[in-house]
Amino acid sequence: MCDDPRVSVTGWIVDTPTKPARLAIALAGLGLGVIAYRVQIDNLNILGPFTTPTRAWAIVAVAWAFLFAGLVAWTRRPGNLVGPLMLAAGFALLLRQLRYSHDPLLFTVFFVLGELAYALVGHSVLAYPSGRVTDRAERALVKVGYATVLTVPLVTLFFYDASKPLLFFDPTPRQSELLVSGSAQMVELLQKGLVIWLYGVLATLFIVLILRRLASATPRARRMLAPLLLAAIAIALRAVFECVFTFVDRPFAYDYVFWWQIVGFIALPLALMAGLVRARLAQATVGDLVLELETTQPHGIRDALARALGDPTLEVAFWLPERREFADSAGRPVELPEGGRRAVTKLDQDGEPVAALIHDPSLLDEPELVRAAGAAARLALQNARLQAEMRAQLQKVQESRGRIVAAADEERRRIERDLHDGAQQRLVALALQLRLAQRRPGEHADPEVDRLLEAAVDELQAAVNELRELARGVHPAILTEEGLAAALDSLASRSPLPVSLEVLDARLPPEVEATAYFVACEALANVVKHAEASKAAISAWRQNGSLMIEVEDDGIGGARTEDGSGLRGLTDRVEALGGRLTIQSPVGGGTRLVGEIPCAS
Repeated sequence: MCDDPRVSVTGWIVDTPTKPARLAIALAGLGLGVIAYRVQIDNLNILGPFTTPTRAWAIVAVAWAFLFAGLVAWTRRPGNLVGPLMLAAGFALLLRQLRYSHDPLLFTVFFVLGELAYALVGHSVLAYPSGRVTDRAERALVKVGYATVLTVPLVTLFFYDASKPLLFFDPTPRQSELLVSGSAQMVELLQKGLVIWLYGVLATLFIVLILRRLASATPRARRMLAPLLLAAIAIALRAVFECVFTFVDRPFAYDYVFWWQIVGFIALPLALMAGLVRARLAQATVGDLVLELETTQPHGIRDALARALGDPTLEVAFWLPERREFADSAGRPVELPEGGRRAVTKLDQDGEPVAALIHDPSLLDEPELVRAAGAAARLALQNARLQAEMRAQLQKVQESRGRIVAAADEERRRIERDLHDGAQQRLVALALQLRLAQRRPGEHADPEVDRLLEAAVDELQAAVNELRELARGVHPAILTEEGLAAALDSLASRSPLPVSLEVLDARLPPEVEATAYFVACEALANVVKHAEASKAAISAWRQNGSLMIEVEDDGIGGARTEDGSGLRGLTDRVEALGGRLTIQSPVGGGTRLVGEIPCAS
């Protein structure tokens, strides 16, 4: 509901009708309906079967349908002009019947204003559901329609001298209070021209604009605009009725067309009213939404809101204060659309954004429904926002862990290069120099010096071998140069235990190969040190977009991640790439370690 009963719509101030005002409108409509009926019966009975009590009451019933629907719509949606427009159309349809009066003043006034009713009907249809006519072509049609129905009848009375009956009137002469110069031919031309223009050209344009709006609407908006199809049918029947019986002498199928248009014109305001109050009635489902959200997980909030708002395309974006941006439930950034075929409604709490609903633009015409649903879901949305923020932070942590792993691998490669190209090469060169010094001939060679040189060369060679092993442990060059299969083959060949290999022969992303290698390396080291195994097996294969690395032994089992920093470090390293590490190690049943590493290529 509106907080202020005075609602500004397109520059108008529309008051919510009070109970006395509604009662007065209803009584005025009933009284005027009886008068309109009597005017038809008393003044058009000379037309015989074409003006009967049944038909007269049917015309009054059309007007009453507009009055009833307009009053209900105005009461339920006071900020929407469609209700007042339908009320005005209903009164105009009743007052239109006064043009059949033989009283000169009544005839003159209501002949001039008689066609205004149909302009008001068209205006209320084109203003549905927002209460505003926003399309340029539709606004132009409304303006031309009002100008036509007010000017052509006025000009007609300048020439009407009662020498020839008017269309759809009995032959009884009537007196125009605006007569300037009598001309029966001009009157006939103006009346038939009005029918051709108003019910031929303008009605056709009206139907085309309705069909265009339906064709360009979103699925949800198209469901809301369904009453416009009824309007198009009603107006089309009215146009057929007026055009056919203006230019055809014999009234074929008169009854069928008359009653079709009556049914269409009675159903039209009721359909418009139902469409306008539908959103108000839909707010009754908000209570069900509150109960549903009590048992709904955060990821299900979107679905619950989509059902409550009738918009399956609804998206929910959560405000993350630390990042000063909106994100989805997974923590991924969301760019809010601006205009186009999507609209945005932001939900706040104490001036702080909570979430944004990205929805069908047709929901902008039902702000009460959106606000009610948003208020019902606010607590659930706040909880979901906290979870989205946590996921966003988790994602940043995972990205940070990945960068740390990548930096560590790069540092390993640098240390391996430094060892290979620096200290290792210098030690090899020094060993060669000592070997040359040892073999240099001399007459006075000292056996003790020769023994010391031999020992020094042996120590240097041992140091070189230790550096090579250290380099392999830091980051083996073969892994970078030849890939995972070659690196694992080298690892198995250096193991004191027999190790069987079954490894895919394909290059993978460097971080994936490095992680898989170190999983195998650490697992095989644990087998050698702790498992008391007689053999081991290493397998690597692709499965569902991931690299699977498995190390299995026949040792004593009992290995746990909590027992040492090595396995914990491997777990962190695998998880940093979005994978997981599992260990099956029953006591006495051997150990099976499996790493699953997501692999993009």
